[in-house]
Amino acid sequence: MVKKIAILAVLATAIAVFYLNGGAQYLSLEFFQQMVAEKPVVAGLLFFLIYVGVTAASLPGAALMTLIAGAVFGFSWGLLLVSFASSIGATLAFLIARSLLGDWVQSKFGDQLQTVNNGLEKEGGFYLFTLRLIPVIPFFVINLVFGLSRIKAWTFYWVSQLGMLAGTAVYVNAGAQLANVEELSVSGVLTPQIILAFVLLGAFPWLAKFILKAMGKGNSEQEDS
Repeated sequence: MVKKIAILAVLATAIAVFYLNGGAQYLSLEFFQQMVAEKPVVAGLLFFLIYVGVTAASLPGAALMTLIAGAVFGFSWGLLLVSFASSIGATLAFLIARSLLGDWVQSKFGDQLQTVNNGLEKEGGFYLFTLRLIPVIPFFVINLVFGLSRIKAWTFYWVSQLGMLAGTAVYVNAGAQLANVEELSVSGVLTPQIILAFVLLGAFPWLAKFILKAMGKGNSEQEDS
């Protein structure tokens, strides 16, 4: 128990020191644009590590950083960085919850934990895939609650990476399109590419539901035959 408290204290102190020393600047578009221009490889590595840290510590800012990834690194590299960083960070949060925060997660998210266990019992890893594709439960809550479930860490990692890929691509694409804006005016912002990017951003949950419904129907037909 003392060891757990000590580890949590170190983590909390590290987060506090990060923000008190101006750590928020490392989550800004301007910071990474300047760094990419000077040291692109270092910028990519730093972005990756910060993204992992933000998601592992269940801090806000992942959605903003995903847009920044597209704006700074472009679609392909942005997608690659965010896909792995978000999955690794989520798995670290999962492991932290499993090893250190069990009682706290149980007290805060007990109802969700029961729902998750029931879903895993009925659908297995596909239940996690569904939640990643359609985030009806907040991203950080999924990471913490699944840490107390019976799912294996490796399964949690690869299902999360696969399930979040489509949503990540939509966000990164939106950021990449915003980076192409030449002037901050109505004509400069409302280009067909940007309009399409944000239509996809808004429509993605409904598209995901349609895909999952089609997949479920296909599975049902196979079982009947």
